[in-house]
Amino acid sequence: MKPLEANLKVKFNTLHRNPYFDDLPEELLNLIVGHMQLRGFERGEMLFWEGDPCAGLHIIEEGSVKLFRISPQGRQYIVRVLQEGDTCNEVPAFDGGTNPVNVATLEKSKVWVIDDAALRALVKAHTDFALKVLSNFGKNMRGLVRMVSEMAFYQVTNRLARLISELPAEEAPPTGLKNNSRRAWELYERWSLAR
Repeated sequence: MKPLEANLKVKFNTLHRNPYFDDLPEELLNLIVGHMQLRGFERGEMLFWEGDPCAGLHIIEEGSVKLFRISPQGRQYIVRVLQEGDTCNEVPAFDGGTNPVNVATLEKSKVWVIDDAALRALVKAHTDFALKVLSNFGKNMRGLVRMVSEMAFYQVTNRLARLISELPAEEAPPTGLKNNSRRAWELYERWSLAR
């Protein structure tokens, strides 16, 4: 991990693009930018480990990461693959607990980290921000319920077919996925999760 320089304009642009902060008033954003840090990671580098104290709210600026857990038998279970603009580690950032998963980069990446104590203080002091956090948690919960339901009720082939059918037309090359390695990797990760 390497700390990277970033000016205020870049920090504000990042917050304006993120669903936790996109429509918050400027005075709240001013409080947050002082607690943001941009970090650079090499491919395969760990952002944080499951069970460690909260590492802050993470926003993927460039690259991609995998969220994963390790079974008692040592098998890796990929929970999700995140790409540019995605956010992770929300739960411990807002509840003060430990990291629920391991997170590692899949490629060279830049990641914003926002101090979790500052975010919890904002939730307590600003109702607008607290409501925004609750709304995003609700969306995340609905996504998790859908994912668990699919794993419980559908076979692997059905889940893979649904994933492929949801691809936007511009992301599904007519000659297969060999020309789109990033998308192929994401489908492979999802397929691995579905197994």
